[in-house]
Amino acid sequence: MTPQEMEARIVRYGDLQPCKTAFIDAHTPGSDQKENFTIIGGGVSESADQHVHIQDTPGFNIGAAGQPPRCRNSLHSHRTAEVFFVLKGKWRFFWGRYGDAGEVVLEEGDIINIPTGIFRGFENIGTDYGMIMAILGGDDAGGGVIWAPQVIEDARDHGLVLAETGKLYDTKKGQSLPDGVKPMAVLNAEELKAFPELTTLDVVPHYVARYWDMMALSDKQPAKVIGADAMLRDRPGFDVELLSRNSVSDEMYSVDRHEVLMPMRGHWRLTWDGGTTSLNPGDTCAVPPSIAHSIAPSMTGEASLYRVRDTDDPAGLTKAG
Repeated sequence: MTPQEMEARIVRYGDLQPCKTAFIDAHTPGSDQKENFTIIGGGVSESADQHVHIQDTPGFNIGAAGQPPRCRNSLHSHRTAEVFFVLKGKWRFFWGRYGDAGEVVLEEGDIINIPTGIFRGFENIGTDYGMIMAILGGDDAGGGVIWAPQVIEDARDHGLVLAETGKLYDTKKGQSLPDGVKPMAVLNAEELKAFPELTTLDVVPHYVARYWDMMALSDKQPAKVIGADAMLRDRPGFDVELLSRNSVSDEMYSVDRHEVLMPMRGHWRLTWDGGTTSLNPGDTCAVPPSIAHSIAPSMTGEASLYRVRDTDDPAGLTKAG
């Protein structure tokens, strides 16, 4: 693989192209400043304005959300896994029909594997612009977002209508639903019973891992973060590991899986038969199967990197425990 071919499989943090109209709450005060990024795969964006950096998916999607302080992402649910790790800032994750069933605060490097089937939202509670990186299960990321009823109703008051096709229409721009296309139906009381109200005791011990615990466990080997025998036991169609300075060798290796490398801290040197390049925090690199390569810190100091690989498990409901 030539350097040019490998570089085409790397999305640099500084080259990320945001979309501010990705979802139905894009005009709702408190959510109108958020930015959505689709890095690998189309994600769950509802907007035709969303730029997709790498179209080919490895069995999962990679995305990101960037938000200024006090900006929140409205309550929604997914049919497949939704995993976040905090790249920059301090974030509050909350869940439940009205967002009051439970919450947890995550700081840089922390990771959460949010249970499928619950309404969830998140908010930047830091003092600066924050960024969270996302892993979504499945090539089609579960087919889209399921919104809490009040989100759809609030959005309509601010000019946005979501069609039953999953496409967003902005009445402020003179757009309207095409003939024969209905608005997305709001979940009724009976349908809402299928969305559990989990407590913090249900969620935090089984779905949250803290950065410095993972760093400690990566002292001599990669820390298994999400997987069948990992800290967060789950089989969502991908495995997640955290690598640090002492848990990787500079020897070349290859696997018959898609591998996505996402540096968290420090600068990393990626080497393969054909070239070498640096990966930095916020970058995303998609290494194809069977490509011999090595990854190692290129400077002294703190170094950590999330590594994601596809598995044979189908993308679907989270299965903690």
